[in-house]
Amino acid sequence: MISVEQHLRRILDTVQQLPAFEVGVVEAQGCVLAEDVAARVQLPGFTNSAMDGYAVHAADVGGATEQSPAVLPVVNDIAAGNTQALSLAPGQSMRIMTGAPMPRGADAVVPVELTDGGLARVAVREEVRVGQHVREAGDDVRSGDVVLKAGTYLGPPQVALLAAVGSARVRVVPKPRVVVISTGDELVEPGRVPGFGQVVDSNSLMVAAAVRAVGAEPFRVGGVPDDAAALREALEGQLVRADAIITTGGVSMGAYDTVKEVLSRVGTMQFDKVAMRPGMPQGFGTLGEDRVPVFTLPGNPVSALVSFHVFVAPALRAMAGRPGAPWPPASAQAVAAEGWRSVPGKTEFTRVTSDGGRVRPAGGQGSHMLGSLSAADALAVVPPEVTEVRPGDALATLPLLGVDAP
Repeated sequence: MISVEQHLRRILDTVQQLPAFEVGVVEAQGCVLAEDVAARVQLPGFTNSAMDGYAVHAADVGGATEQSPAVLPVVNDIAAGNTQALSLAPGQSMRIMTGAPMPRGADAVVPVELTDGGLARVAVREEVRVGQHVREAGDDVRSGDVVLKAGTYLGPPQVALLAAVGSARVRVVPKPRVVVISTGDELVEPGRVPGFGQVVDSNSLMVAAAVRAVGAEPFRVGGVPDDAAALREALEGQLVRADAIITTGGVSMGAYDTVKEVLSRVGTMQFDKVAMRPGMPQGFGTLGEDRVPVFTLPGNPVSALVSFHVFVAPALRAMAGRPGAPWPPASAQAVAAEGWRSVPGKTEFTRVTSDGGRVRPAGGQGSHMLGSLSAADALAVVPPEVTEVRPGDALATLPLLGVDAP
């Protein structure tokens, strides 16, 4: 039997970051930037108004008050999107909208709320200083500045910045394409009522959802029968589009554990008993010329999802160029709200619910119990030397992927 750390280290020492390629900015969201990006243009591209109001010479409204407003003629309107080069003479004003280009000569904007909103003439009831409510050209980003460095995760703000500075295409580390294969003669497709001895194939849906939640692209292949030839054919057919393959079931010691039977003969597959609960039977290796990583997870749903969080998620993050969470997890600390027993000699992953940093077991802890799994929001990590968790004990936790509503 090997430790959780040993199995994870073997996985992380094997997987490689995917080769970078160029994509359009729209497709770059969720990927990691593979190169520094410099701005092709400055931001803002031109000096513009930060408010709806009136462009003025600040000196013309100096000393203006509610009782003694400064009254100026309004000589033009400037809308956002205006492309005319306008100039403002001293003693005049122009009505201006947010984002519209400032006229030459103007050095401040009076918000409309500080005026009477006049169209031909405007009464300004408060003075403004030079530069007030004005966005100067280049005060956010200068042309040539490196705005995003290689290794940056591209979320919505970063995608917007790339587009704004003139980048139509960028080089990124792609999201891993992950094929999820579930095996078993007993499996039926979701939506069908299972007969006696049959089980709905919820595992492949769960693992595919976890793949998506970690930021990779899942491809589900459900219901491969317990037949060596059929599994071999499925694996060979999926290698062409897979950056990684995940199987569930068929890795224990049973007579019909086809996954272990087939994969033991090919690639670099290695099957181990890992000192953890749930999820003891684990397999990992590579297949094909491209050395595609293959993760074989246990068939019990809780065991499969725990194994995904502990072993697969860090590997997929590494393949995508994203830093993985530390192991053992140290950043997410919680306190046990109640006590429970743990098996000696194994790292135990207890499904828990969290409330203000306090955690308690989420119902039954059997590896088949989907009901209690769906009620949990984290895994409490109980070290192998701990046989009993007591109320008030500090515990590291792994948040479950995708449990927070957007």
